[in-house]
Amino acid sequence: MLAFGTFVVGTDAFVIAGLLPAISHDLSVSIAAAGQLVSVFSFAYAVLSPVLVALTGGWSRRTVLITALLVFAAGNVATALMPTYPLVLAARVLAAAGAAMFTPNAGATAASLAGAEHRGRAISVVTVGLTSSLVLGAPLGTAIGNTWGWQSTMWAISALGLVAAVILGLRLPSVRLPQAAGLRQRFAPLTNPNVVRVLAGTLLAFIGIYLPLTYVSSVFAPSLGGDDNRVALLLLAYGLAGTAGNLLAGRLADRYGPRRVVVAATLVLTVVFLVMLPFRADFAVAIPVIAVSGLASWSVTAPQQHRVIALSPPSAGALAVSLNAAVLYLAISLSGVIGAAGLDLFHSETSIPVMGAVLVLAAAVLTWGSGKAEQRALAAGKG
Repeated sequence: MLAFGTFVVGTDAFVIAGLLPAISHDLSVSIAAAGQLVSVFSFAYAVLSPVLVALTGGWSRRTVLITALLVFAAGNVATALMPTYPLVLAARVLAAAGAAMFTPNAGATAASLAGAEHRGRAISVVTVGLTSSLVLGAPLGTAIGNTWGWQSTMWAISALGLVAAVILGLRLPSVRLPQAAGLRQRFAPLTNPNVVRVLAGTLLAFIGIYLPLTYVSSVFAPSLGGDDNRVALLLLAYGLAGTAGNLLAGRLADRYGPRRVVVAATLVLTVVFLVMLPFRADFAVAIPVIAVSGLASWSVTAPQQHRVIALSPPSAGALAVSLNAAVLYLAISLSGVIGAAGLDLFHSETSIPVMGAVLVLAAAVLTWGSGKAEQRALAAGKG
């Protein structure tokens, strides 16, 4: 039930990219301006997530999650109804507020219900909603928008959000997470150097991960021949493999520890991104390469959430997850900016996977180097 909620929220985050031409036409703005709807959503999510999680720390998780979905649905209804570009931008901020409140709390709630021994698996099950939204939700939402208008996609997402809220209201027990005494205590993870190192690793890893993904059509242009269907196949392979990687990573994190899984995944990504260079022009090889990239990329998400929860006091677990999610969305925004700068500077699409490889390797080194301090903190029970 929590995974269905993250599926709906993830679909909303990913589907706008497929609707940009229609949005651009209806709102009489350029494609670049329409693309800012994605950036505004990501930035608002990054800013609002820790704030909203902290402010609702004393609520039951069921109340928080249902409220989040209602705000999210309202934001998408407003997106469909607003007649001008500035108002649509404001509506995307409202939708982002609901998403920013839902996803971190869903992960923290799943971890609390599952217990420490199965924490990784529980988080990965919730996170699989995001990967399935990339594989199924975004393409389906794009198809709906192209057939009946982009507003119909917003209405459909709103309806699914309300369905998810009803399901949670009926099936989720009234869970309360331990609450910090004050706002300062709730933001304690930000003063914890171990948590800060995890967040820095998330930032480096996901800028690196999203660079080749954001510019996938440029990186593999020699093998695509301008065929949009081939781009869709690459994204499908990425999403399917990512779903498998996410579920596998949760189990491996429970068995071997989340830090080891993150190090292994980022090292694999380093190699895969460099392998992209000699095989960019061979579509038959590009499919398995992008699939391995998806497998390893989505093997980072759940273990990073696992780490920030384990390293934070119980009263700040949800906030820690929200901070990690905020950093992830910040990384998505930065990947577009850094990729564009790299293309302008080096005048070659090959710079994208190289920059990605450098960043994920830096994340691997940082994660590996934090091992002793992290183990001492966990052993001491201080987080």
